[in-house]
Amino acid sequence: MSIWWSLHLRREAASVPLARRLLLGTMETAGVDPDISFDLSVALSEACANAVEHGGDDAPGSPSAAYRVTAYLDGERCRIEVADTGPGFDTSVPGRPTGTAPADAEHGRGLCLIRELADHVHFGGTPGRAGAVVSFDKVLKWREDAPLTAV
Repeated sequence: MSIWWSLHLRREAASVPLARRLLLGTMETAGVDPDISFDLSVALSEACANAVEHGGDDAPGSPSAAYRVTAYLDGERCRIEVADTGPGFDTSVPGRPTGTAPADAEHGRGLCLIRELADHVHFGGTPGRAGAVVSFDKVLKWREDAPLTAV
């Protein structure tokens, strides 16, 4: 079984729950275990919130006023990518942004949460373009009554 979808969203806070609900609905329909679905939906929300907050300038009509979310459910794995046109990540440490937020910080813990909730995480950019790409994946578990199962 293979399902994929891609969204082009405005960098607005209201876009975050939209992406999360679409992912949860897809996984529920496919029969993915609710705990796995929840972990991935939280990770997706954090990646989207990061794109909304840091994904580019806020000039109306600017290409950076949007970001892209792509999800792939393929066999036993779900892979999610969130790409924006913002300044990108500090690449002085390959594959991961630098810095961590203190435990009592109100902001800055989203990327750490993504690392904890997903099996594999990559922070990078799009070759030849400004911007950041957060991609992560997780091995899927299926409900016993799953209408679609990995084959």
